[in-house]
Amino acid sequence: MTGLSRYAIYFAAGSNSALSRFGAELLGYDAHTGNELPFPSDTLHAAPDWRDITADPRKYGFHGTLKAPMALAPGKTEAELLSACATFAGEARRIPVIRPIVDSISGFIAVIPAEPVDALQELAADCVREFDSFRPALTAEDRGRRKPEKLNERQRDYLDRWGYPYVMEEFRFHMTLTGRLDAERRGPILKMLQARFAALGLNTLAIDRVALFRQGDAKARFRIIGEWALTQSSVSASSRD
Repeated sequence: MTGLSRYAIYFAAGSNSALSRFGAELLGYDAHTGNELPFPSDTLHAAPDWRDITADPRKYGFHGTLKAPMALAPGKTEAELLSACATFAGEARRIPVIRPIVDSISGFIAVIPAEPVDALQELAADCVREFDSFRPALTAEDRGRRKPEKLNERQRDYLDRWGYPYVMEEFRFHMTLTGRLDAERRGPILKMLQARFAALGLNTLAIDRVALFRQGDAKARFRIIGEWALTQSSVSASSRD
C-alpha cells in the first residue's frame, strides 16, 4: 500500500499570495514547491512543540478540501484526472467569496468562513459529484477506518455513497493549521494565530481556483501537480449568500 498514489482536489490560494505564505510558514511546508520551511520564531516561542502540533496538517499542505483524498479507480489515469480538473474549472459557475477568520473547529484550529456561503457548499458538492468516477469503490477496510459507529445516519449514508462522510450538508470548509488540541492548550494558541492572521488584513477570500494534489505513497506529503482558475458565470461573484 505504501506505493499507491492518492489524489485530492483542494482549494489552495496562489503560490505568491499572503494566505499561502501564512499557511505554509505555520505548517513548515509549501505544497506548491515541496519545500520545508522554517517555523516563525514567535510561533516556536509560544509553543516549543509546534512541529508536533502541526504534524498532521503538514502532511497534506495548507488547503481547503473539496474532494477528499482518493486512490484512482481501476482504468483511470492521472492524465485523465488532470484533464477533468481543467474541464471542471472551465465550466462557468458562481465564485464563492467568504469572510475568512481563524477559529476552532472540532478541536483543531483552521481558517474558516465567518458565516455559511451557499456558493461554497455548491462548489464542494459539484466537486464530490463530478470527480466521483475517479474514486475506487469503498472497501470494508476503508469504511472501518472511518469509524461509522461514531457517525450520524446521514454521514454513514454519505460514506457509503461518496466514500467520505463530510460532504453535501455535512461539508464544512476549513484550511487546517493545527492538529486537535485540548481546550487548555487551544485557547492561547488560537489567540496567537488569530493575531497573526489579523495582520494579513484579509477581509474577503475568493474560493476561485482548484488544485490537484498528489501523494506519492502513504508516507509522502501531498504536493500540488496542477491548478486552475475557476470560470465565473455572468452572475456576480457570490459572497455571504
